[in-house]
Amino acid sequence: MSVNVTLVTGFLGAGKTSFINRLLHNEVGLAIAAIVNDFGSINIDAALISENAEDVIGLKNGCICCSLQGDLLRTLKAVLSSERKIDHIVIEASGVSDPQGIVEVLMDPVVREAVHLDAVVTIVDTEALADNPALYADKLWLAQLRAGDFVGLSKGNDGERLAVTERLRAMGKSFVFDSAEPPTLAVLGQVERSAERGTEPVIIADDRFATVEWEWEGEVDTGAFQTCIEALAPQLVRAKGILNLSRSRDVSYNFNLVGRRASMSKLAHRQNTCQLVLIGEREHFDPEAARSLLFQTFADLKVVSQNG
Repeated sequence: MSVNVTLVTGFLGAGKTSFINRLLHNEVGLAIAAIVNDFGSINIDAALISENAEDVIGLKNGCICCSLQGDLLRTLKAVLSSERKIDHIVIEASGVSDPQGIVEVLMDPVVREAVHLDAVVTIVDTEALADNPALYADKLWLAQLRAGDFVGLSKGNDGERLAVTERLRAMGKSFVFDSAEPPTLAVLGQVERSAERGTEPVIIADDRFATVEWEWEGEVDTGAFQTCIEALAPQLVRAKGILNLSRSRDVSYNFNLVGRRASMSKLAHRQNTCQLVLIGEREHFDPEAARSLLFQTFADLKVVSQNG
């Protein structure tokens, strides 16, 4: 008997990880494995999902290239051959990828003998659309939307959600819900999928996005971090991280930035190191300048990698 799979996609910072955590939290009694594909070598999302899933596996290289498809196949095989019984698999696609690449892997006749793609859920950030209507014409955003059987709306006020819902329905998306109140996996699995569904994956140019990733031991001065992020924010599409702040030594914080909107929330457990990922469109983001600013701000900073 095959294991059902739910694929969650959405643009950078749309709220995919928060949605998956709510989804998993509500599925009491199910052993769920989560596979998280992130853009780069530091997988923040995998760490944030780990408390709610049976197994969490992070995949690198968010562009869904051929090597990643091989990684996904090997990961699925490892999950399914585990001694622990897995009732369901949730895959989080990278915010910089067209999920059709993952769909094609899951719809392969050989793979379909072991797993069944229940549904694709696209998370849409209504605040981001209100701030930047040009997203409606973004090829990557549109590819992620097209792939979705369901659309979950995150953030935004009632007026923004209503406007987005009406526009999405005009674009052919009739199954729209509030991502803060996710349907059950059983409900999501009621959609009828076709093996022929979808289009050719959108090829995202390697030079569209650049990222700087860093991690360090110790604690972060809150004021210094805020000053640094405020300087970098105009260049960034997305920033996320796990921070140990000097003002609060017993807990770690989850930091999120989408555009100019930033938030910080407590995590359930203290983390050993601080990690941060900065992502921007190369046309506006200078990774070298960002790395220099980080070094100037934090003397003990260790930059582990830089894509571009």
